[in-house]
Amino acid sequence: MALRGSPVNPLTKVSDRSEMWERPLRGRRTWVTPGKHRTGAPTSGNRKFRHDFTPDTVNRLSMKGCSMKRVVFLLATVVLGFSVTAAPAQTLKAVKDRGSLICGVGQGVAGFSLPDDKGNWTGFDVDFCRAIAAAVLNDSSKVKFTPLSAKDRFEPVKTGGIDLLSRNTTWTLSRDVAFGNFAGVTYYDGQGFMVRKALKVNSALELNGASVCTQTGTTTELNLADYFRANNMKYEVIAFATADETVKAYEAGRCDVFTTDVSQLYAEKLKLANANDHVILPEIISKEPLGPMVRHGDDQWFDVVKWTLYAMLNAEELGITSKTVDEALKSNQPEIRRLLGVEGNFGEQLGLTKDWVVRIVKQVGNYGEVFERNVGTGSKLGISRGINRLWTKGGIQYAPPVR
Repeated sequence: MALRGSPVNPLTKVSDRSEMWERPLRGRRTWVTPGKHRTGAPTSGNRKFRHDFTPDTVNRLSMKGCSMKRVVFLLATVVLGFSVTAAPAQTLKAVKDRGSLICGVGQGVAGFSLPDDKGNWTGFDVDFCRAIAAAVLNDSSKVKFTPLSAKDRFEPVKTGGIDLLSRNTTWTLSRDVAFGNFAGVTYYDGQGFMVRKALKVNSALELNGASVCTQTGTTTELNLADYFRANNMKYEVIAFATADETVKAYEAGRCDVFTTDVSQLYAEKLKLANANDHVILPEIISKEPLGPMVRHGDDQWFDVVKWTLYAMLNAEELGITSKTVDEALKSNQPEIRRLLGVEGNFGEQLGLTKDWVVRIVKQVGNYGEVFERNVGTGSKLGISRGINRLWTKGGIQYAPPVR
């Protein structure tokens, strides 16, 4: 149940922020009060699209005077048109023929997708791309990474410009319908807030009157509006096109609060000159299931991507790591033998080889190894596994069985 009547904390010496004049900013400034909304500039998110559909044209057709041959020809043409439209893409074959996987990733988020000065990419999302390359090409290095902004990430999925989007992207109904198929949840996340310790704020419920920096083209603005409205609080939005611009504006003091997914808050905090001067508040205000996306119409490729994630989870659950996978091949346990291709033809059913999971685990690791290496408590981000633990250890990560 939403809490109301939270204490007012204006966070500045100005007595009424709602009367402040708008300074020229590169970002978009929006004042928001409960029940009112005024924006300084229109955005693509404000556009409204209308789709008009006519009645079924088949009911308009008069069959008088038509010969049977013309009817048959018409029906055959319609059927052919649908069959051509529904013809599945052949992504798996294209990746094999090309000899590399084209993977869309973020533009530089520590722990998830970040290139070094030599162009070598590392991170949680990056390793998932590498796992698919290992399964399909038997070489986790055969990946071409395409950095994409939040605004531009979906179009290459639809057009075939990339084979896979693995870029801290929230799975929602509208995105699933409009842009592509989500192949599972690699990371269960949620939106949070970061503030300066000097503000002496301990809860998001104390942010009444705050100015909030956020990135456009994401789910954060809607979540922000929902949370403040539900708790009857005023706030000001200052939006920027990229994550880098957003965090720089926050550090420069152009807003009181920085909001995004909690995992990204940990990553962006590392970029701050005095990281210890900032704190991430305890409230999680949304569900943000992050996962990879592939384009519609290619069930085989969808299965390959989906079962790569499931294979990594099952490997962790069965205790198979990059260091123990060779020994696991000698196991008598039926689940292990099926997963590793010792028994059955499960790899072949996907269009891969029997040892596809062995390739993934040996070259990249199981899910737990990838998590800890990139974002876990032993990494620079130091994020607790939390609900991303396996279901057998109190989390909600769960994979269907290989059988």
